[in-house]
Amino acid sequence: MTRGTSRRKADHLRITLEEDVAARGLTAGFERVRLPHVALPEIALDDVVLETTFLGHSLGAPLMISSMTGGTPEASVVNQRLAAGAQEYQLSMGVGSLRAAVEDPAVAQTYAIRDVAPDILLLANIGAVQLNYGFGIEHVRRAMDIVGADALILHTNPLQEALQPEGNTDFRNLLKKVAALRKKLNRPIVAKEVGWGISGEVARTLVEAGVDAIDVAGAGGTSWSAVERFRISDPVGQRVADHFRDWGLPTVDAIQDVRHALPDVPLVASGGLRTGIDAAKAIALGADVSAMALPFLRAAAESEDAVDAVIREMIATIRIALFATGSRTVADLRTAYARRAGANGQQ
Repeated sequence: MTRGTSRRKADHLRITLEEDVAARGLTAGFERVRLPHVALPEIALDDVVLETTFLGHSLGAPLMISSMTGGTPEASVVNQRLAAGAQEYQLSMGVGSLRAAVEDPAVAQTYAIRDVAPDILLLANIGAVQLNYGFGIEHVRRAMDIVGADALILHTNPLQEALQPEGNTDFRNLLKKVAALRKKLNRPIVAKEVGWGISGEVARTLVEAGVDAIDVAGAGGTSWSAVERFRISDPVGQRVADHFRDWGLPTVDAIQDVRHALPDVPLVASGGLRTGIDAAKAIALGADVSAMALPFLRAAAESEDAVDAVIREMIATIRIALFATGSRTVADLRTAYARRAGANGQQ
């Protein structure tokens, strides 16, 4: 079991970096969003403030390095490089699923980054379905202690589990278990999909169960059905996985749906974000934080300097996007976009 979990993590890392696993037939939807250009912004670029808060923590910019990996030697290097970048620019960061570390303490060190990033908002990560497979509050606390986490990501991935040969597919009565977990856990919980999107209706049920924040993790970026397809040896199973490569709720639609259903819930936008412009658009649509995985993963596979360069590019692009819309803050950007959308009769 433990060896299989670690091997699966290694497969995911290799496939994501080496194979074409992008969604097909749909996009995250950011090409449909146009930020309002202001030819006379009446502010200086130096006036733009990217600092924000999320889950009670100060961030240097509204960016999160999404949960990616752990449990393998390669993952340890990746996580250390990502953590160094997060610390330098005071970004938030989530680690990959800690199931492997809970099952096998020998791999826990591959997730340990607090020595590199002592001050960041750091999120542990466990699959919600594991609550139906023996994981209880003691396992969750152990996972959080392994990384010194400030909050917990509880990810939900029914389609991925259904496609995995070793998948856990009993999702019955999970809301009750999520609610019970939240009552016992004294730290925030972020509910997150893994790339097929969370609707406003599902987000509302999660928040009613006690979840503190939502990460929509919409469709249009990396397709985990494609990732799993590369792990499947059975041709029938491969074809089944291929059928789901265009599945899911695009990220832009998920952001708008959740924000409409829950105007005040802390909201993370992830799923197919690739540039600082995508991040700015997600914020304009109502996200509090924009999160990315693949751009950071590719950089971390190269070097710490490459991670630094990607972060600087993202931050500079977001800053200029705010400036070019006449926005001093991320809140101003949301207001500017809402005003433009209202003027154009958009919902």
